[in-house]
Amino acid sequence: MSSEKISLGKFGKSFQEGLVQLIFEDRQFADQITEVLDVDFLELEYLRVFVRKILDYRERYNKHPSVDALITILRVELDQEEPTAKEQVVDYFRRIHKKERTDGEFIKETSLDFCRKQKLKEAMMKSVGLLQRSSFDEISKIINESLKLGSENNFGYDYMVDFDTRFLPKIRNPVTTGWSEIDNIVGGGLGKSELGVVVAPTGAGKSMVLVHLGAQAMKAGKNVIHYTLELQDTVIATRYDSCITGYPLSDIINFKEEVFDEIKDIDGSLIVKEYPTKSATTNTIRAHLSRLAKRGIKPGMIIVDYADLLKPVVVRKEKRNELESIYEELRGLSTEFQCPIWTASQTNRCLWVDTKLLINRDGKTESIRIGDVIEGDLVETHKGLKKITKVFPQEEQETYKITLKSGKTLICSGRHQFPTSAGKLKSIDEGLSVSDKLITRKKETEDGD
Repeated sequence: MSSEKISLGKFGKSFQEGLVQLIFEDRQFADQITEVLDVDFLELEYLRVFVRKILDYRERYNKHPSVDALITILRVELDQEEPTAKEQVVDYFRRIHKKERTDGEFIKETSLDFCRKQKLKEAMMKSVGLLQRSSFDEISKIINESLKLGSENNFGYDYMVDFDTRFLPKIRNPVTTGWSEIDNIVGGGLGKSELGVVVAPTGAGKSMVLVHLGAQAMKAGKNVIHYTLELQDTVIATRYDSCITGYPLSDIINFKEEVFDEIKDIDGSLIVKEYPTKSATTNTIRAHLSRLAKRGIKPGMIIVDYADLLKPVVVRKEKRNELESIYEELRGLSTEFQCPIWTASQTNRCLWVDTKLLINRDGKTESIRIGDVIEGDLVETHKGLKKITKVFPQEEQETYKITLKSGKTLICSGRHQFPTSAGKLKSIDEGLSVSDKLITRKKETEDGD
């Protein structure tokens, strides 16, 4: 058998420091890794000292040390260590205190894989002697027990064991929107596990707002994952170029060198993933994020441009129910990946005469046609029941099909207003014609018949 020392040294100093930080900060991970971790796997003495203090406390008190407990331990017990190790332990603790790891999942997976393999090797070496004596049952027991060590053991939040964590300050760490007025309303920006929605009519600039939000997150050092369901990935990236540097989007191609000089030093990163409209679901996004996580890329902000263009996981009778599910699923993703999600939703659509609303009458909820709604009805909204105070006459109108130069078609009534390049809203009834230009999400384009 080789006498070569088994060590985590090949993964580097930063990896080992990250591992020890996770052992201290994540009780459930500590439960898992300590089943297979030999402290001597750590190459650096001050990390071995730090981990031993944690393990001694866990063994003595049958619980994980809090921050205050560890501070006391380091003050009292470090005098027994070598002066150099003592100084390095204190310096290390100061560096990791309140510092968030962005590669935590990678470190957990890699270190567990390494340590579990070492335990399995030990079990196999023990089995060699037993094999000569044909002790097959004992061999099976040793191998099976080694395979169980370090396996997933997160059974949830333990009410007693995790008592101290309930009283730790909850750090929201919001990501600024870049607009002080909005930040004041939402408490500094969106935090982890929060979903923000930009609501605006067609052509109002929802996609550009989302790019702005992503650019602000990049400037704050976050990894931004931007999902586009309508525009090309390179178009979105170019919009980021313009937003970050301030060079006009229409003229950005002439500032290639200047743009690169400004974006190369940004602390954050950007990945733009393009999916065809209505081809991706929230499960598609989850799978992509999981693949990124395996590469050590943890999202600091997720942007979906935009939620209305996602394909529902479950097809429902009414579109509003599908959209409700999509937004709930996005909210779930923000919690799962512990980062804010921004998306957008389009308003100002024409309503079909058979569009149904959930109305509460006499304490009973029923789905009725919009044409049958009366004043005084209570309609169910995302903010609860709201009373209808005015009902305009309902009528069936002639509809028109508008074909844009890009080939995209729009179905609308004669009263539906569109933003035009002249800066005015205009409908077919108000003289919208073939010569007019509509402002679309991609670019200004000539209207056709």
